[in-house]
Amino acid sequence: MGRDSRIAKLTKLKPIQKIADQIGLTKDDIELYGLYKAKIKHNVFERFADKKDGNLVLVSAITPTPAGEGKTTVAIGLSLGLNKLGNSSIVTIREPSLGPLFGMKGGATGGGRAQVLPTEDINLHFTGDIHAITSAHNLISATLDNHIFRRKEPKLDPRRIEWDRVMDMNDRSLRNIVIGLGGRKHGFPRETAFRISASSEIMAILCFSETLKELKHRISNILIGFTYQGEPVYLRDLKICGAVTALLNDAIKPNLVQTTEGTPALVHGGPFANIAQGTCSVQSMELALKLSKFVITEAGFGFDLGAEKFFDIVAQKSNLNPKVVVLVATTRALKMHGGKKLKEIQRPDPKSVKQGLSNLEKHLENIHKFEVPSIIAINKFSTDTDEEIEIIKQFAKDKGVQSSVAEEYEKGGEGTIDLAEKVANLSNHNGTFKPLYKLDIPVEEKIKTVCREIYGSKAVDFTKKANYDLKIIKKLGLEKLPVCIAKTQKSLSDNPKLLGRPKDFLVTVREIKISSGAGFLVPITGTILLMPGLPKVPVAEYVDIDESGNITGLF
Repeated sequence: MGRDSRIAKLTKLKPIQKIADQIGLTKDDIELYGLYKAKIKHNVFERFADKKDGNLVLVSAITPTPAGEGKTTVAIGLSLGLNKLGNSSIVTIREPSLGPLFGMKGGATGGGRAQVLPTEDINLHFTGDIHAITSAHNLISATLDNHIFRRKEPKLDPRRIEWDRVMDMNDRSLRNIVIGLGGRKHGFPRETAFRISASSEIMAILCFSETLKELKHRISNILIGFTYQGEPVYLRDLKICGAVTALLNDAIKPNLVQTTEGTPALVHGGPFANIAQGTCSVQSMELALKLSKFVITEAGFGFDLGAEKFFDIVAQKSNLNPKVVVLVATTRALKMHGGKKLKEIQRPDPKSVKQGLSNLEKHLENIHKFEVPSIIAINKFSTDTDEEIEIIKQFAKDKGVQSSVAEEYEKGGEGTIDLAEKVANLSNHNGTFKPLYKLDIPVEEKIKTVCREIYGSKAVDFTKKANYDLKIIKKLGLEKLPVCIAKTQKSLSDNPKLLGRPKDFLVTVREIKISSGAGFLVPITGTILLMPGLPKVPVAEYVDIDESGNITGLF
């Protein structure tokens, strides 16, 4: 059993009602899912609507190693530190997807003494939200093919279907498939694909929706395909918007759990940041802002992905205003960007740390484009040396940016007291962030702006398919939507092999997906895949369960 699991199992959990009591929620405000999990009811926000919002803090990171740099752990740890200082704080994070859980990354509930609990429940089926999203998405898929089979109006062109299927697992064999084989009773043969549930437009819509009414409205606006005459067909034309929304009646409610130190946490929604918007539900953040002085949230992968989308898509839509950005950096990631092989990044190497600082520098520059104060959280690992840590601290000082060594993994909230104090001070302002681009500029310019300003590209190449998609977007009157660029998380560029701070590179946009229900466009760059695959030795090979129901190997 790993250390994370031991700590989780040895932590004495509080009944979830006691956690609710801490933030002013009564027994009538929550729906229990056992002793330690609860959903918060729809009408709770109305009761707190007039209360002043707390301070929102966004945790992001430099370009990560495949294992990640501990954004979730730092976010949880920072919330613990703020609570220890007497500042009420709630951490709001995403729900883990089973695909990465059983694939390469394992669990996504923090680590060491900075976890959200109960970890096994949260990492596996939790309250069934992702399963509900999968079912809702695939109800649309099944109804769509039945619509084609029955030759119902409007008559969809099977060659121009814009809606795939999803499952919450990594399965490369389903990336491109043919359905409807076996004869005329089994439908019309056509090409389609599976995507992972976390990239579903239903997931994105659920995370944006603040009410059931908004959820149903957004679902009705989903573009599912075109007729033979080239006219758009939306989900409302299939007359199942009510059924799809009904499947999400419980999933839209935020989930309340607790941390290793018995403080509140909201874990809700789980869109990927390399494909979708990459942050927890808007509803969970807005509710947390009414219930505490500080809300700590995280955006997936590096600042170039989740955090850019947070500012330009999520925050603009919801009027959220992050007061501070915490940029997580690790010596191991810097060594990777400095040229060290992954199997060597645990070894001390101050020279490689220095050589990798260009990546950290670019992410700092990106934060400043949004005019928000920032601080570097140096997430400390047991293999780090004082010399390596000092290099990062001196770099921050030279750049005029504060830094703090975060030791939440080993020490919990005690290990982030300094970080918490500095974040609290930095958040004491009335400023608002500045979006990177205006929504009324052409779609091509939005894409070029993100690629140039955030990624650092020299130019953007639009394929023939992408240019065709731009014409369709203009025809449908969707040019004012923001862009949610799908890109590799392994590099600032669209080439996963270009580490550090690549320059003079070209970004290739191969197509642009329309997510009219979610309210954004998805330019797909490079070779990014919408359905991940399993590694040679997946985490699933280490997971086991004994006769008493004790699960091991998840973390």
